[in-house]
Amino acid sequence: MNSQWLARYEAAIAAAGEAAALAHRYYAGQVKVEWKADQSPVTVADRQAEELLRLRLGQAFPNDGFLGEEHGEQTGSSGFRWIFDPIDGTRSFVRGIPLWGTLVGLEYKGEQIAGVAVAPALGETWRALRGDGAFRNDRPMHVSKIGDLSQALIFYSGVTWFRQAGHLDAFLALSGMTDRQRGFGDFYGFMLVAQGSGELMVDHGVKIWDVAALKPIVEEAGGRFSAWDGKPDVHRTDVLASNGLLHDAALQILNQHTDKPSAAEPQPQENHGSYE
Repeated sequence: MNSQWLARYEAAIAAAGEAAALAHRYYAGQVKVEWKADQSPVTVADRQAEELLRLRLGQAFPNDGFLGEEHGEQTGSSGFRWIFDPIDGTRSFVRGIPLWGTLVGLEYKGEQIAGVAVAPALGETWRALRGDGAFRNDRPMHVSKIGDLSQALIFYSGVTWFRQAGHLDAFLALSGMTDRQRGFGDFYGFMLVAQGSGELMVDHGVKIWDVAALKPIVEEAGGRFSAWDGKPDVHRTDVLASNGLLHDAALQILNQHTDKPSAAEPQPQENHGSYE
């Protein structure tokens, strides 16, 4: 195991846990919500959690780069870049819904090599390092072995975003082929796929900080992660995660059905946080 990767992975687990605990102290209490230019919510908990992540990991690895939803990008010289979403699911957070988490992703020369997702209100941590497997808390996890769409469980974040992006027909076509559909969105749907609790997570409108930590977890659990064109790209707004067995079939359906948004309908914000 690469010692530089391992040292950062261990630091990521510790820092993500600490930042999630900080955010959780605001959870269940009264927290002021502000609205950013793209109409996505942000709270003091988001900002303080990201500041803590930057402080802890910046002290340990001062030559690394950093990118976060709340405080932007800081370039580095080491080839490593940390990508943060301090509270993924802010809308759930401010409404007392426990499906929110702190995400810490790690890249090396553009490749996503590690990810940690901590959901303190659920008491769960999902994590993975390339070549080391994926874990839910300290238990190894693996995607499901269901290979028939008619038996699959699919997750998604919000129907509105498919409609506004011109992909409602694609989403409905795919979901209509599955056995069950559940709106367990944001990071949580991806982690349910990784732990084998469902087969597909389809989304639209994401940013890199929404998914950079999740991709290595899904893949190390034996799954597959890609944009709708099949490329493993975390920079696209469209994303599909699966158990691997159903990925190609799901992509084919998504790409066969594309409608167009009405001229009267607002276009989706690029920031996935707008519905978090």
